Amino acid sequence: MTTLTIPSGRGASPLGAARIFVERSLRQNLRDGEAMLMAILLPVILMLTFTYVFGGAIASDGSYLTYVVPGIILLCAGFGASGVAVSVNRDLTTGAINRFRTLPIVSPTVLVGHVVASLVRNLLATGIVIGVGVALGFRPTANPVEWVLALGLVALYILAITALFAFIGLVAGSPESANGYGFLLLFLPYVSSAFVPVETMPGWLRGFAEHQPITPIIETVRGLLTGTELGSAGPVGVAWCVGAVVIAAVLVGVTFSRRTAR
Repeated sequence: MTTLTIPSGRGASPLGAARIFVERSLRQNLRDGEAMLMAILLPVILMLTFTYVFGGAIASDGSYLTYVVPGIILLCAGFGASGVAVSVNRDLTTGAINRFRTLPIVSPTVLVGHVVASLVRNLLATGIVIGVGVALGFRPTANPVEWVLALGLVALYILAITALFAFIGLVAGSPESANGYGFLLLFLPYVSSAFVPVETMPGWLRGFAEHQPITPIIETVRGLLTGTELGSAGPVGVAWCVGAVVIAAVLVGVTFSRRTAR
C-alpha cells in the first residue's frame, strides 16, 4: 500500500489532501505500466485495423483515417478511464478508504486523486494516439484556437467518464464486477458516428446513435480538427459532459458515505 505523508497539526486541507491522493494515484499508475500500455496499444491497434482492414472498403481514397481518428481519441479516453472503477473498488474492498477516514483529512479526496490522475494519464495517451494518427497520415486542419477547444472538450469528456467510472467502482461488489459494469460505457462509441456515419445504420439503430452522448462529442472533435460541419453538436456535446459530471458527483456524494464505515 502506498505510504501517505500527512502534514502535522490539524491535518491536511482539502486541497492538500487532494494533491496527496493525486500523487498517490499517479505513482500507482507508473507502477502498473502494463495497464497504461494496454490503454494506449488497444486504441492504436483498433486504428490500424479500421484503417487498413476496413478502411479500403469504407473509403477507397484513403480518407477514412481522417474520419476515424476523432472516434479513436474518445475510445482511447474511455479505455484509459475504465481502470478508475477497478482502482476505486480495490481501495474500498481492501479497507484502504476506511483507513484513510481515520486520518485528519477529507477522505472523499481519495476519489479526487483517482479522477485527476486519470485525466492526466488519458490526456497523455490522447497525445500519443494523435501522434500515431499523424504518423499514419492524419492531417488535421485545426488552427490553435480549434486545437484548444478540441482538447478542452476531450478533457471534459475524460473528466465525465472518469467520474462515472468512479461511481461504478463505489457500487460494485468487487474489482472484477466493477470492470464488467464499465463495459456498458465502453460500448457506446461503437454505436455512434465514431467509425461510420450514422446515416448508414438501420433506422432503429440510427435513432439511438444520433441521440446518445458520444456522437455529438465525436462530431464536435471531428469538426474542430478536420473542418467538418459542426451544427449543434458542440453545445449538445458539452451539455452531455457537464450533465454527466454533475450526476456522477451527486451519485458519488450520496454513495460514498453509505459504502464506507465510520
